[in-house]
Amino acid sequence: METLTSAISVQVDNHDKEVANGILKSLGLNMSTFVNMAIKQLIYKDGLPFEVKNPKPSENLLEALQDGENILNGKMKTKGYHNMYEMLEDLKK
Repeated sequence: METLTSAISVQVDNHDKEVANGILKSLGLNMSTFVNMAIKQLIYKDGLPFEVKNPKPSENLLEALQDGENILNGKMKTKGYHNMYEMLEDLKK
């Protein structure tokens, strides 16, 4: 059976393309092989072969980031240490 192929042309950010090519090269692949693999997985899964969603930070992360801002802005006082041994001794108490 004869295999027919088609060319696909896409616009990609130059930096993203360079990074992607580096990763693919380290895996022994090239961009064409990767695109063909992705298309085969799209067909096999009958949809995207990966989850697509907006990243949302957890409540714990948001709280920790706010604490960090408060520390930097002087709104929250924290204990400081001169070295890690002081900190470890304090943690043992």
